[in-house]
Amino acid sequence: MFVSFVVDSEGNIKDVKTVGQAKGGGLEEEAIRVVKKMPKWKPGKQNGRQVSVQFNLPIRFTLQE
Repeated sequence: MFVSFVVDSEGNIKDVKTVGQAKGGGLEEEAIRVVKKMPKWKPGKQNGRQVSVQFNLPIRFTLQE
């Protein structure tokens, strides 16, 4: 599963969503919750200016029975 999000020019995480086939069982919701709780990132830079950047972060769950 991948979680797609945008780091804006101030380092805030926005527009969080899952990408790819749904796994179910609440895994998508948990991945989104965890990504939204991450601290601020360093924003991207282009031509010396801070810019928004989109990321696709792979998430792997290991379920125990």
